[in-house]
Amino acid sequence: MHSPEPAPGHLDLYAKRKAVFPKAVDGRFRRFKWLVMVVTLAIYYGTPWLRWDRGPYAPDQAVLLDLGNRRFFMFGIEIWPHEFYFVAGLLIMAGIGLFLVTSAVGRAWCGYSCPQTVWTDLFQHVDRFIDGDRNAQLRLEAAPWGPQKIFKRGLKWTIYLVISFWTGGAWIMYFADAPTLTREFWAGDAAPVAYATVAVLTATTFLLGGFMREQVCVYMCPWPRIQTAMLDEKSLIVTYKDWRGEPRGSVKKAEKNPGAVGDCVDCNQCVNVCPTGYDIRNGPDIQCITCALCIDACDSVMQQIGRPRGLIDYATLEDCEIERAGGQPKPIMKALFHTRTLVYLGVWGAIGLALLFALGVRTQIDVSVQKDRNPPFMLMSDGEIRNAYTVKLRNMQTRPRLMQVTLEGLPGGVMWTDEMAREKAAREIRVTVAPDQVEVMRVYVVAPSDTTPQSFSFALKATDAEGGGDTSEARFDAPEE
Repeated sequence: MHSPEPAPGHLDLYAKRKAVFPKAVDGRFRRFKWLVMVVTLAIYYGTPWLRWDRGPYAPDQAVLLDLGNRRFFMFGIEIWPHEFYFVAGLLIMAGIGLFLVTSAVGRAWCGYSCPQTVWTDLFQHVDRFIDGDRNAQLRLEAAPWGPQKIFKRGLKWTIYLVISFWTGGAWIMYFADAPTLTREFWAGDAAPVAYATVAVLTATTFLLGGFMREQVCVYMCPWPRIQTAMLDEKSLIVTYKDWRGEPRGSVKKAEKNPGAVGDCVDCNQCVNVCPTGYDIRNGPDIQCITCALCIDACDSVMQQIGRPRGLIDYATLEDCEIERAGGQPKPIMKALFHTRTLVYLGVWGAIGLALLFALGVRTQIDVSVQKDRNPPFMLMSDGEIRNAYTVKLRNMQTRPRLMQVTLEGLPGGVMWTDEMAREKAAREIRVTVAPDQVEVMRVYVVAPSDTTPQSFSFALKATDAEGGGDTSEARFDAPEE
């Protein structure tokens, strides 16, 4: 019994996925995608294993998100929690970088560097390795389940699972020493969160890269909608030049009717190679991820039939109108660097320079002070007034450093700590702070009985040859006159 036809005006809320089997293609953009895929995967899988000598007191992993000690190590740079503005700045730069790329060359991020694109591309190469190219995959898809199909599906999905597992495993290596965590993981001694993280990332990579692919790009990801709003007539996008290609016709038809048909021979190669199965001849759409494989396919066909390349090409809508009217489009570099792109580039560069400047002038030691509020002060038996403070000395280097803390202001005031006798109170004290650590001290400051409420400072200075210092202002409370 057939299901009834939908009534006029009926809108399906869900459309069943139609599997896409992209055809292999060779060309400059395909080779560029190979390069990007190899480089990005090598960076992702290999970075946790890179070593960086920071001395005997710090981890030697080049890139490490040490959540336990609240540190972020990236080669020679170490970011502390109070320096999170560096991370925020990098995230802002990444966002503006995406705006810059979109303004210049459309959805190139989606087409080449997005993790969903990279892993989908990798899985599609697994498909071709096991099942063959597009036509062989279509035949296998249509074939009934039998020993050969079961074997090929099982082998392919096993490879998917291995890739997905290694993807999840590589991710956790960024949060602990990679060799140590690997041994603990396989010995069953790793933290439960490590196993849970690997399981979740394995499942998501397996499903999104292996089975949902273009659905993630077209339906699940919000970025295509955002990017579409950022494009204008000056943005380079993958474009079908319909004035040149239409009306479509075969080579034989063109030979019989010179000038009556366009350059497009309706071979559908541009559709067959598209990883989302989109027909670029229908115009710009969010289904087009700007991977430019259709350009490679079309250029190859044009070469075979003796017609000029560029029927499908990177072009701006503005230049397309000029070319349609018979004019000469702008050079590619001029199209790339239009006003909006230059504005994005300027903002992106300014933020980068500001971060580099802040990184260059930051101190490797600092002091922070928190005053006790209850009680604000105490009157001693000899009439002196005492205030208590929690003083934190931060050593951001990978070696112990001897530091001197001095009172600035507060005439007659002296201080001591829990580790000192009251009789040894002085205007300055010396403390050795361990490498890459924060030394927390309980400091008591006393001043003469006639001292009034006032501000003063704790001045910190490193006593070694490298030097450096910091100051933190504090408040000394006393009875009001």
